[in-house]
Amino acid sequence: MAGALVTRILFYLNNVSYGSGLKSYGIPIVDINDGCSMTIGKSFNVNNGRNHNRIGRQQPCFFIADLGGNIQIGDRVGMSCTALVCHNAITIGDDVTIGGNTVIYDTDFHTLITAQRLTFKDNALAKTAPVVIQNGAFIGAHVTILKGVTIGENAVVGAGSVVTGNIPPNQLWGGNPAQFIRSLQPQPVYE
Repeated sequence: MAGALVTRILFYLNNVSYGSGLKSYGIPIVDINDGCSMTIGKSFNVNNGRNHNRIGRQQPCFFIADLGGNIQIGDRVGMSCTALVCHNAITIGDDVTIGGNTVIYDTDFHTLITAQRLTFKDNALAKTAPVVIQNGAFIGAHVTILKGVTIGENAVVGAGSVVTGNIPPNQLWGGNPAQFIRSLQPQPVYE
């Protein structure tokens, strides 16, 4: 499992702390800048690139923290070909599954003011807001989650959705923009 060894080295070089049971198939992109942090709980499972979780549009996972961003990932989280771009805070709880090619952004990347967009400080001037994905949530493939969103415990987000607002616990949402579809029965977590 060369991917896990190289992933551990990349985490070490970027000061990422992680728990036991890390499984990495393929090699992610890891770029945790000065003043930023990333922590990962136990039993993290990550698929990267064209040979792992082949559902189309294959890429490695991207873990990018800049401008003071902090990424926190709980225990028993799995993701495939996912991009986390953090300029504020992205928090993922325990027992979360994130489908292939999902992107999670806590930043707008660019300001809406034209003169500011033309500067080299555009990224630093963009609006940011924390993203929180609570325990037991399931995010389908090809989902976009934008700044300021909280996804509640055991919520499910349908494939291809664009999430711009909060999703309460135990609900199924989908679409662009994501909308309420139906309530879900609370489910126990199996260990």
